[in-house]
Amino acid sequence: MTLASSKTLGIVITDGVGFRNFVLSTFLTKAARSFEKVVIFSGLPSSAFPELDKAVFTIVELPVFTETKTNWFWRKLKEVAHLQNHKSNPGIADNYEMNKTKSWSAHGLLVRLVYAVSSVFHSEKNILKYEELQEQSFKKDAIVAKYGEILKEHKPDILFFTHQRPPFIATLVYWAKKLQIPTTSFIFSWDNLASKGRMAATFDYFLVWSDLMKKELLRFYPFTKEKAISVVGTPQFEPYVLPEFDLSESEFYKTLDLNSEAKIICYSCADASIGPNDPLVIATLAEGIRSGAIDSCQLLVRTSPAEDERRFGETKTKYPEIKWNHPKWELTREGHPEPWSQRVPTREDLSMLKAILKFCDLNVNMLSTMSLDFMLFEKPVVNTAFGNGANGLYNDQRFLKYEHYDNVVKSGAVKIAKNSEELYTALNAYLRNPNLDLENRRKLIDMQVGKPLDETTQACVQALKNTV
Repeated sequence: MTLASSKTLGIVITDGVGFRNFVLSTFLTKAARSFEKVVIFSGLPSSAFPELDKAVFTIVELPVFTETKTNWFWRKLKEVAHLQNHKSNPGIADNYEMNKTKSWSAHGLLVRLVYAVSSVFHSEKNILKYEELQEQSFKKDAIVAKYGEILKEHKPDILFFTHQRPPFIATLVYWAKKLQIPTTSFIFSWDNLASKGRMAATFDYFLVWSDLMKKELLRFYPFTKEKAISVVGTPQFEPYVLPEFDLSESEFYKTLDLNSEAKIICYSCADASIGPNDPLVIATLAEGIRSGAIDSCQLLVRTSPAEDERRFGETKTKYPEIKWNHPKWELTREGHPEPWSQRVPTREDLSMLKAILKFCDLNVNMLSTMSLDFMLFEKPVVNTAFGNGANGLYNDQRFLKYEHYDNVVKSGAVKIAKNSEELYTALNAYLRNPNLDLENRRKLIDMQVGKPLDETTQACVQALKNTV
């Protein structure tokens, strides 16, 4: 039995992904047993939490913070200096180039200034100085002052951030430092450290997926103390072992109008910003099934929760035999400066996703985290990368060099398809022998996810208790 702490846990839910990981999992239930009080500081409207017992959880809706130009400048300088400091890493180098501008507008000139300054001054000490100047720029902001009042009122003993990157959380860390409240952040995705920009702030403690992620954190943030990092796995996969998210096989086939006698290939889309080749790959799959180049099967497409299905209208018309699953994420409010952050998954959608992973025979995706989701169900995965920068397609082959996906490629857990012929060959190999590369998939999961799925939320709670 876990003894409850006399402390108050403050949890910052920044967006729908944090909602999925820490509200729809068992984390909050276990946190409530382990802390005297749990306060949710929410970047989502309070109406997004209808199922939570208000007698157990205090929900504080945070007012929306909007950066000033000064806030933005110091944040951007910090981020680009971090990228400059780690340009030997392919993913970070790519991010560094993508953040450049060709514009000579006022904003473009500021971006150019950021790049000029950071090209000379980009040491870790420089970066921390930029962060200090960023924090100083918050002092006269009315919304930031309100955040301070909120923290003073609720007096959390620790402030836990469910995502380390949203810019507005730097304002909360600023106040946490002033009020001497220790901060902990969960590193929310496997690619964040080795391909994204600087974290939003400097935290006192970290929760990471794996020993691999722990090593990355120490490498990219050298002032981090090893003892401040806890390996906890990730709660985003926990619903896969929770019976309340089960959907029967018959309901799965009925809902998606699938043939229960035929094998299923599931194609998982990226969002439009990095997945412009999705319609081409879907068409390639459909044509392969029609022509017999792919062994007899059916195609299910799951689109990205970050967008609606409008860009697939032509594909749907041309290939009516394709079955579609559009994730049921609900927009919690209109008019927010970052509307994607305000979309939250439904329990119904998590149940459908779990069923897709369980009942489909194999997955195709463009180098996505969905590879891990399917591997957790021991399903084969083919990764497409059709664009190379010279063939007129969006260059998704560059992602193969990113550190987090280079690990996947080297593991032998997936097959890479750079054209239709390679795609058809890989699919037929897995359709005929689904256990092909199974041991490599298991080893990759062990490397990427450091705790059993049914232990991860308790590991998170225990790590937080240990900090106070």
